[in-house]
Parts: sequence; structure tokens; C-alpha cells
Amino acid sequence: MAIDKTSFFKDVYEVTKLIPKGKVTSYGAIGNYLGIKGSARMVGWAMNQAGNYPDVPAHRVVNRNGVLSGKHHFGGDNMQRLLENEGIKVVDDKIVDFKSKYWDPTVELGL
Repeated sequence: MAIDKTSFFKDVYEVTKLIPKGKVTSYGAIGNYLGIKGSARMVGWAMNQAGNYPDVPAHRVVNRNGVLSGKHHFGGDNMQRLLENEGIKVVDDKIVDFKSKYWDPTVELGL
């Protein structure tokens, strides 16, 4: 099945905009919500382009273990700073108490 990259990226951004301040989700959780299980890498590609859309809080999307795997796209420690400004503690590029900060779109948006 071919996936329209433009439409998929737009859908990823719309879900990302719904992540509340002080919460994070994973690339895979967004892909699962969009009905494309195993698409974490594709969600990551969308997040790489999210800098073109200032209203997309891409800093709230991390890997499945709570690691700031996309931090190099923010430059320096900007991703960590943005998360810490929202009350999320980060140590060694990993979210502290990740489970309590985790927002699952499938649960929260009722899929």
C-alpha cells in the first residue's frame, strides 16, 4: 500500500498539536493512532520537517523509551529546554518518570 507522504505528515502534525503541555508521546504511538502500526520511523521523518511549522510542538514527541532521540533537529539543548519549560524533567537526554508524562493518542483521543 502506498502512503501519500504529504497527507501522512499533515495527519502526524494534527495529532502532535493535540499533545497537552507537560505531556509527551512517542513516534510509534502517533503511527498506531493513525492506523499504520510500525510507522514510527515515518513519524520521525515528519517530525524532522516539523520545524517548518512553528505551531507543531515536535519537542513533545520522543522515542518509546522517553529518550530525546530527535534533539539534534532542535539544535543544542533546545528540545530539553522546551520540555523543561513545560515541567518535564530530563536527565541524560531521557525523560524522568516517562510513564507519568506519557500521552497515548489512542487512549486520550478514544480510538
